[in-house]
Amino acid sequence: MSEAAPNSPASRPQNTILSGIGTTIFTVMSALATEHGAINLGQGFPDYDGPPDVIDAAAAALKDGRNQYPPLTGVPELRQAVAAHNERFYGIQVDPSAEVVVTSGATEAITACLMAVLNPGDEVVLLEPLYDTYVPTVRLLGAVPKLVRLQPPHWDLPRAELAAAFSPRTKAILFNTPMNPTGKVFTEAELAFIAELVRKHDCYAICDEVYEHLIFDGWKHRPLMSVPGMRQRCMRIGSAGKTFNLTGWKVGYITCDRVLQPNVAKAHQNLTFTTAPNLQRGVAVGLAKDDSYFTTLADTLQSKRDLMREGLADLGFGVLETRGTYFITVDVRPLGWTGDDVAFCRAITEEAKVTAIPNSAFYAAPSAPDHYVRFAFCKNDALLTEALGRLRAWIQGGQARR
Repeated sequence: MSEAAPNSPASRPQNTILSGIGTTIFTVMSALATEHGAINLGQGFPDYDGPPDVIDAAAAALKDGRNQYPPLTGVPELRQAVAAHNERFYGIQVDPSAEVVVTSGATEAITACLMAVLNPGDEVVLLEPLYDTYVPTVRLLGAVPKLVRLQPPHWDLPRAELAAAFSPRTKAILFNTPMNPTGKVFTEAELAFIAELVRKHDCYAICDEVYEHLIFDGWKHRPLMSVPGMRQRCMRIGSAGKTFNLTGWKVGYITCDRVLQPNVAKAHQNLTFTTAPNLQRGVAVGLAKDDSYFTTLADTLQSKRDLMREGLADLGFGVLETRGTYFITVDVRPLGWTGDDVAFCRAITEEAKVTAIPNSAFYAAPSAPDHYVRFAFCKNDALLTEALGRLRAWIQGGQARR
């Protein structure tokens, strides 16, 4: 019987779910943007820094002698700030010592919440289009994703389809509001309908609310957790990265009932255990900022949204409504483009030197719409204007008609 050579790789299969996940579209398009010197309006991060006082607080905290392991659930200052933030903006009263868990980013928070409640074979209702880690994480935990699709251009909640997706095996619904990539803000009526289904089927709601302060045109964010009867069923996720334009810090926070918090904390313990204490202290300063900061944050992004919306419409794109987030979705068909969204994004990156993300990347079920693309507008106005100018030259050159 022959033996493998000492330095040969193992031949047994690795994890099939992870092996089946390709390189993310964000990595692919960002690499293509770099290769072609394109303005990258694909990935959703600002090209400007966060508030100086928040950064200064984190920098000072590096030198105050508290650089060892912080508490598992987060430093007291940040847990207290998260609790105060919930009450100030949404009237949700939270015990900072028993109902908050700080995580290393919102993606970890999503995973920790799913781990806290799922057993193999459980079903999780998900709304398409969706963030690209939702489905793989559900499957890695041995659970079953049940996909419900919102349709452009208005992205209204399909109530009959959503109700049909719930079953005796449903353990949770995971959804994002304000919603990436659609820019949708769920209405009071839609939240009430989701709450009714969650109560009826005795399950949980994992609420990805990282864009909670990035809302435009007078729309308001309403956490599902604040809907009557939902306090003990919800896990509400926030993100310092989005709220303070500090995406590289990777600080997230979960608000949940004290009955759910122990399992959420155990999941966090087995994922990253804790999060950099100096960054947590900086975020605590940020959450305590006065209301004007949060209003200005939204107003500034709304003006960038307007710049892109008007510019893209003037170029002939079919521009969809964006009520929140960093993103605006457009239909490329009015330009005369007959290929799919992936080909369009590759073409504008290589030829116009502007990068976007194909919306089909946000679907896990077959037959996704393939003529919408997403632009990020969380960039300096001069860069957005330059990108629009490059797209104008490309379109006027007739390259969009193919």
